[in-house]
Amino acid sequence: MRGVSLAYAPATPDGAVRLVAERVRERLREDRADPLRDPDRATQIVRGEVRRHNDFALARGQEAIDDEAACIREVLAIVSGYGPLQALLEDPEVEEIWINAPDRVYAARHGRSERVPLVLTEAAVRDLVERMLHATGRRVDLSQPFVDAALPDGSRLHVVIPDITRHWAVNIRKFLSAYRTLDDLAAAGSVAPQAERVLRAAMADGRSILVSGATHAGKTTLLAALIAACPPEHRIVTVEETFELAVRAPDLVALQGRQPSLEGTGEVSLRRLVKEALRMRPDRLVIGEVRDAEALDLLLALNTGVPGAATIHANSAADALAKLAALPLLAGRNIDHGFVLPAIAGAVHLVAHCERDRAGQRRVVEVVAPTGRVVGGAVETHPIYRWGAP
Repeated sequence: MRGVSLAYAPATPDGAVRLVAERVRERLREDRADPLRDPDRATQIVRGEVRRHNDFALARGQEAIDDEAACIREVLAIVSGYGPLQALLEDPEVEEIWINAPDRVYAARHGRSERVPLVLTEAAVRDLVERMLHATGRRVDLSQPFVDAALPDGSRLHVVIPDITRHWAVNIRKFLSAYRTLDDLAAAGSVAPQAERVLRAAMADGRSILVSGATHAGKTTLLAALIAACPPEHRIVTVEETFELAVRAPDLVALQGRQPSLEGTGEVSLRRLVKEALRMRPDRLVIGEVRDAEALDLLLALNTGVPGAATIHANSAADALAKLAALPLLAGRNIDHGFVLPAIAGAVHLVAHCERDRAGQRRVVEVVAPTGRVVGGAVETHPIYRWGAP
């Protein structure tokens, strides 16, 4: 574990920060100002309250604030940011943050986890979650103890609450802007030049690519970079359970699913989104992660001539194709391998498999291409690239 960093240590007396933060909240309520929508106004109020505190601190027997700039940052983090986690969220090296309990907070840097010297309270964790969910339109409660949501910066939030867990369990997976393109991944050593050329050409030619790997192997990052490599005239429609693919493209529509309401109505599934996406004239359909019966809708779309891209959890490229062949069977009894396997063999052009090694380095380790044939009850492939091969 690292030593205590100044990024986590309060730079001003706790009592003074709390007093200023409370007065700022009152001012924001009086002015009906939303610090998230009007950050300049929030900063102006905080700066004024910090100076006002120091003007009267000695006369009132209160602690003075020596470092006004640091206090302004801390109060802004409390009232408009995410309090004690704000420094971690702003750290460009932090990839993911998770809370197992109020006194057990972790972060991942460069693929390796470390415990953060930060102690919260149960109330502070609940307050953080409520603040994060406020702008997302999603909820978590006893009737719905799990929630996935996208934060304004594109980070993905996942929360589980008691009695499913002993404590509120929070995961925040950040989107790192340093790896937006295939060039960025190649520069970081995550994609070898040979693999990068193959993948870039496939996106330019409108071929369908499946990205596979284990959790935290870099699948979503690679998928986003592949989307960025699409020709600028292509219309791209992305489908996700929760917005996570923070990509830039001239002509892009992003869709996300919706949880059911308290009455059990209003749910929007990935299967529904895929069908709606096909009505939106896509030049490429992207599914953030295929994990259920939506695999059938993806295959049907690919076999109508719409190029696609998606991620799937698997231990190898071959396992990815086998899993993609199994998932459509969840859609109903009328689907069998006799339909699914030829559909995959004819519609999926490349599988790029990602791995993360013990040092935390993520890379594309394998690229294979289906031959279009089904042999021995499996989709036949031939290797295009393998990391470490001569």
